[in-house]
Amino acid sequence: MDCIITRQNFHAGLTAVSAGIPTKTTLPVLSNILFDAVSDGVWMIGTDLDVVIKKWVPAEVKAPGDLTAPGKKLQEIVRELPDQMIGMRSRGDQLELSCGKSNFKLNGMPSHEFPELPAVDFNSAWKVKGEDLHGLIRNTSFAVSTEESRPILNGILWELRDGQMRMVATNGHRLARMGVPAKVEDAPNEDFIVPPLALQQVQRLFDASDDIEVSHSGNHLGFRTKDTEVYTRLIDGTYPNYEQVLPKDNDKVAVVEKDGLASALRRMAVVASDQTRRIRMAFNVSDKEKGNVQLSVLTPDLGEGSDELELDSYEGEGLEIGFNASYFLEVLKYMPTESVRMTFKAPEKAATIEPAYQEGEDKPQDYICLVMPLRLVD
Repeated sequence: MDCIITRQNFHAGLTAVSAGIPTKTTLPVLSNILFDAVSDGVWMIGTDLDVVIKKWVPAEVKAPGDLTAPGKKLQEIVRELPDQMIGMRSRGDQLELSCGKSNFKLNGMPSHEFPELPAVDFNSAWKVKGEDLHGLIRNTSFAVSTEESRPILNGILWELRDGQMRMVATNGHRLARMGVPAKVEDAPNEDFIVPPLALQQVQRLFDASDDIEVSHSGNHLGFRTKDTEVYTRLIDGTYPNYEQVLPKDNDKVAVVEKDGLASALRRMAVVASDQTRRIRMAFNVSDKEKGNVQLSVLTPDLGEGSDELELDSYEGEGLEIGFNASYFLEVLKYMPTESVRMTFKAPEKAATIEPAYQEGEDKPQDYICLVMPLRLVD
């Protein structure tokens, strides 16, 4: 392998691929990036065995070839090199770099020791808009479970249906579901459970303006554009029927300004218990036409606090209900509108939070979050 590459292109490729390299591994070759020089450029490839990242960068290739070399060290070296052309060549199992008067020789490993890449067939691929994927991933991934006791909930459910794409994530205490209308050409009517780290790489590496090819082969899913590819192993199993937990009969509806509610929740959270983060919310319609919500917290070893907000509107009887402030705030963070619509049934029943669109305003997505309440202790 012998090629010349700009420092900017080299660094961009290393930055893209290095994020897929594990920080700790018992397989030394996984700390390396595989370089595969072809006629008009170089493919850089990194993997942690679950996710594979491939990035193509243009280069003047004098002699094709391949070799693996330490990814993090290469990134640190190239970051400090001047903005000049970089010569990259292999000699045995060493990678030689030259840039101006700087020269390096890094011990690598032969390419045949690098893990075999997933065989995903793109002949049956379908296309997805990057903007749609970005929105789905951003607005659901926060709700994924991090507990290892239920591996299925460690993934994001991606549902593909005619004219609709939907992602769902939950940890059992909160749930986020988002759907977008999408003309997904040639897409199968299938469900995939995708690791969130893989989708975060998709969000990081592909632009919102990209048309992304997606394909499914065996237990792998592949995403690609002309110069970037991401492959991920899927999570085996059946995702829980989340439709069963989404309440259909909540009869108390509150609409409130989002930033005001978030600010009040943050104030109350300062005094809340570090363990439960429990905050009491009392919805009252007796003294004001639009209603109000009183927030309060009592932590015996610390103190107490209270606050009150006027609601934009309220329908139904009064209600007192408790929530984990952190879960509630996280949901509010991803709501795209100035006000939010919250629905309730009873103190022990799940609440929903969704965007409150103005009359006549377009609803670009179907977005709803669920938060389970905490038992109030009087």
